[in-house]
Amino acid sequence: MPRLVMLRLRSNKFSGHIPTKIMELHNARILDLSNNNFFGTIPRSLQNMKGLSGTTTTNNTIYDNPFAEMVFVNFYLPYMDQYNDSLSVVIKGQVLEYRKNTIYLASIDLSCNSLTGEIPEELSALAGLVSLNFSSNLLSGNVPYKIGRLRSLESLDLSKNTLSGEIPQGLSDLTYLSYLNLSYNNLSGRIPSGYQLDILKADDPASMYIGNPGLCGHPIPRECPGPPTNQVANNDLESWSEDGLFQNDFLLGSIVGFVAGTWMVFCGLLFMKRWRYTYFGLLDRLYDKLYVISVVTWRKWCRNIDGN
Repeated sequence: MPRLVMLRLRSNKFSGHIPTKIMELHNARILDLSNNNFFGTIPRSLQNMKGLSGTTTTNNTIYDNPFAEMVFVNFYLPYMDQYNDSLSVVIKGQVLEYRKNTIYLASIDLSCNSLTGEIPEELSALAGLVSLNFSSNLLSGNVPYKIGRLRSLESLDLSKNTLSGEIPQGLSDLTYLSYLNLSYNNLSGRIPSGYQLDILKADDPASMYIGNPGLCGHPIPRECPGPPTNQVANNDLESWSEDGLFQNDFLLGSIVGFVAGTWMVFCGLLFMKRWRYTYFGLLDRLYDKLYVISVVTWRKWCRNIDGN
């Protein structure tokens, strides 16, 4: 099924490990295995689902839209039509109905199973992901510090697990995020702030973090010991290092390019007599014009002073 764009097996009694073959559905943009009895770890090959990475496109709309069908007129002229069906998706803490706009949804829902282990770091490669729901499992470990790379993410639900450690500052980079639920885990440390995190759930922002007795800082009542700090969590330091390496590479490339360009101009003037005459002749004419303009301007200024 290489062209499959949606796989929904929710609310069944499937059990066992999640088959790694599912991760070979490169065009799939909706994966829903929620409300089953799956156990074991989340496959790290999740990054192979290129349809969720935002890097693959297809020119055939019938494969873009799960509710599209091909209708033939006169047996050879095709046009697109829509089923009168709809798709119910649990997203942003509620059930939403999708029809034609399903083509804009990229979602993974593995909630309400018995999955264990850590959330794989490879998840950060799915930059086109819009909704991610791993709630109500037995997941442990830290929230991936690279989660800030999921720049298209609008809904993130990791509630009711056993996640520990600090909340990564990278969450503040998710500028499209409109729903966040990290409640009922074992998270600790200062709650990060900034950008989108400061405006989520304005009516009750503390509900996003309830059930984590180790957390402190706004918006929950428990204050953190010591003065506020802008330092990031230890896990974020590697991300900062990567950004620093990128900046160093860019600076080095700029310096090499400048030196190479300057050397090419110098060699051209050194070995090409016509270029050399033209270049220095242009400099002489430019110097003469600037000299005349400066002298004329100076004399006009002096005459105005004498006249006053």
